[in-house]
Amino acid sequence: MNIKEIIKKNNLSLLFQEGSFGIEKESQRVHKNGEVVTTPHSHQFGNRSYHPYIQTDFAESQLELITPPNNKIEDTYRWLSAIHEVVQRTIPEDEYIFPLSMPAGLPPEELIKVAQLDDPQDVAYREHLVTAYGKYKQMVSGIHYNFQLSPTFIKKLYQAQSSSQSFVEFQNNLYLKMANNFLRYQWILLYLLSATPTVEDKYFKDGSPLKKGQYVRSLRSSKYGYVNDPEIKVSFDSLQEYVETLEHWVNTGKLIAEKEFYSNVRLRGAKKVRDLLKAGIQYVEFRLFDLNPFEIYGISLDDAKFIHYFALLMIWMDKAENAIKIGQERLAEVAWEHPLSETTFRDEGEQILHQLLVMLEEINAPKELMNIVQQKLLAFADPSQTLCGQLVKAIEEFGDYQKLGADLAQKYKQQSLARFYALSAFDNMELSTQALLFDAIKVGLNVELLDENDQFLSLKFNDHLEYVKNGNMTSHDNYISPLIMENKVVTKKVLQKAGFNVPQSVEFTSADEAIYQYPLFENRAIVIKPKSTNYGLGITIFQQGVKNKEDFAQAVEIAFREDREIMVEDYLTGTEYRFFVLGDKTEAVLLRVPANVVGDGIHTVAELVNSKNSDPLRGDGSRTPLKKIALGEIESLQLKEKGLTFESIPAKDQLVQLRANSNVSTGGDSIDMTDEMHTSYKELAVGIAKAMGAAVCGVDIIIPDLTKPASKELSSWGVIEANFNPMMMMHIFPYQGKSRRLTQNVIRMLFPELEVTA
Repeated sequence: MNIKEIIKKNNLSLLFQEGSFGIEKESQRVHKNGEVVTTPHSHQFGNRSYHPYIQTDFAESQLELITPPNNKIEDTYRWLSAIHEVVQRTIPEDEYIFPLSMPAGLPPEELIKVAQLDDPQDVAYREHLVTAYGKYKQMVSGIHYNFQLSPTFIKKLYQAQSSSQSFVEFQNNLYLKMANNFLRYQWILLYLLSATPTVEDKYFKDGSPLKKGQYVRSLRSSKYGYVNDPEIKVSFDSLQEYVETLEHWVNTGKLIAEKEFYSNVRLRGAKKVRDLLKAGIQYVEFRLFDLNPFEIYGISLDDAKFIHYFALLMIWMDKAENAIKIGQERLAEVAWEHPLSETTFRDEGEQILHQLLVMLEEINAPKELMNIVQQKLLAFADPSQTLCGQLVKAIEEFGDYQKLGADLAQKYKQQSLARFYALSAFDNMELSTQALLFDAIKVGLNVELLDENDQFLSLKFNDHLEYVKNGNMTSHDNYISPLIMENKVVTKKVLQKAGFNVPQSVEFTSADEAIYQYPLFENRAIVIKPKSTNYGLGITIFQQGVKNKEDFAQAVEIAFREDREIMVEDYLTGTEYRFFVLGDKTEAVLLRVPANVVGDGIHTVAELVNSKNSDPLRGDGSRTPLKKIALGEIESLQLKEKGLTFESIPAKDQLVQLRANSNVSTGGDSIDMTDEMHTSYKELAVGIAKAMGAAVCGVDIIIPDLTKPASKELSSWGVIEANFNPMMMMHIFPYQGKSRRLTQNVIRMLFPELEVTA
């Protein structure tokens, strides 16, 4: 069967390039100097018995980060980035992720603790590995690359051929061809992407085989690496033979379990290999790859794409003869070559990559792939362009590989912490959703991004499934709740009926009507705001009383830009606080200081605002914890009330408010006051949320004195509004005060059966 002709004849080129991708990355946790830690796996990552993303491999110190499968390699890479950032920000401040495959600073063997998993058999398996290989060899790390061809492609390819009568058999043979050819030509990938040229002497049981100053291309893929005894030979000629030969080595005790088979290709799709005979091979696992120390996540996106198309070439080209034997011999020889020497098999390597270029042309692959392959071709003429060639130069510059690894580990941790409030790969989503995604990954919930643009996630633990929108909108809220809170008039009436203090107000449906009734409000302290809005949009506050009809008319116009109906209500004297209520508890209280600057006697208000806005925490307010302060009409009106303009120069230490409303979403500062707030107000906030029928609610209350208990009089306190989908980031990353990780509280509410550790 000529697969490439069937693909071209039946226009299957695009389907041929589709697939599903997953990456597993092993890494050692180390101290600042690059020495392997002896601390246990962090309890903050939940239980390893169910965690889908963050596991340990052999030892407690050896992290294993696992992406979910994705239909685009770019999305798999984004997940790898997110999981990586979760780990970097969760492990202790003085621990780092070592970026090299070969461990450095190995502790005495007795201090290396095998992973303490719930299942005793898993621990026993690791103890067997200690006996069979020693602890040091098991500390080697790498990248496993999981790849599944598009099931639709396989089905259409099957329908277009006539040589095979069984679909399962056809699918098996397709993957077996890929596996055989990959094992035959894997040395090419090792030549280009290997990165284990050296290791400290204590790694070896009987003394180092490396001469002083000697480097090789890949210790990890040599006989000194993570490999089985040469006696272990498993056939890839047919699935039946693969199953029988692998089972043979397990039955004779040469392997304690099927997973001890350390081939650079594994056939996957069932827990036991015998089950593959019925289920069929579903995907392949490539285990060849060393960590790329120059990439923060251990592999570059370009290399991940290159591996994908290299795997496709393995079924595009003819099946190699005597593939396993020749492939192993060449792999061993190339692994022991000096990284800066020309490989013995350069001609074959260049020939295969030229075939890859022809395939890319014939299937009309993206042009970037042609460029990637051309770059790889150049590395055959110039070995210094290979990954290992670059690594050897870097090691020489630093003095040894441990120093290099420690330096890179520190650099990568700093990068991961730079925007500590965001997940860089999912920065298209609002911060509250990113924070929820972060915590869901950390505790081990299965997460699916149903709609990134609409901030819609599904979270699953065992058979328990929940849907979350915008970080805290869940099935725990009544459908009517957000509709009530969206309408400020209805909110006020519901709260009045429930016996809560609310300021008096008048509603208007036209600007002319509101302006006509200006005399009713003249010299009164009032708030003018849209009927239906969140985030403080369109709100103007006259704290000192409105004294100018034109200013009143402008504020009315601003409010009508946001809604078809507005409210003019009494301004309550006191301090406004935001209460975040979840279920039966107020989880956080925030003082939101209105947008402001402090004078220095030199700069104008506008210059002071620009300086304050340069804080990296300030941005659009949805992807940063704080919002930049605007210089618009509302700010101009607020300054005018104080006799100032944008060009005024405030005196030194003079506080200048640019807004009267205190929303962080309009440039305000957030200060945590949870511990200082009297419990009576926290209880009031819970009652207000219940009146709204809301499980999650942001309640704004004006309080003259937060230390005195609430009484029934309006002078004691008053409810300004209740908000559905309240902001969480201003509580999680306040301008001042203690962080309240509210996304963890949301997860606890949704999954009470799950252990969530702060």
